[in-house]
Amino acid sequence: LSFEQLEHSLREKPRKVFIDFYTDRCGYCRKMDKLVFTKPEVIQLLNEEYYAVRFDAETDSTVVFDGQAFVNDQIKTSRTPLHQIAQLLALRDGQFSAPTLLVLDPEFNVTARYFQYKKSNTLIKALE
Repeated sequence: LSFEQLEHSLREKPRKVFIDFYTDRCGYCRKMDKLVFTKPEVIQLLNEEYYAVRFDAETDSTVVFDGQAFVNDQIKTSRTPLHQIAQLLALRDGQFSAPTLLVLDPEFNVTARYFQYKKSNTLIKALE
């Protein structure tokens, strides 16, 4: 889902949220795409219990969520520009590293953050 779709879905039917923050240059992100997010058991768990959002932390897109517009205000000032949504949700000690995986409750409160590659079995345990 996109953040816009997520907002609508949460209003219609609340459930837990999983967010995968990635960047195009992240090797571990591509590895998770190929080896983890293709596993039937991971797909089933995410589809049954979560709204899943995949978000490029360096996108230049404007995202409207909860009535507020979020942009990447670092596009012209940084070699690795970080979108405001990633700045808000995906930093550890003020730094971003991809992949960053978030688990949120139906009220959009962060319940867990993971700042590294996760194998399918460890991701499943974290999501259960």
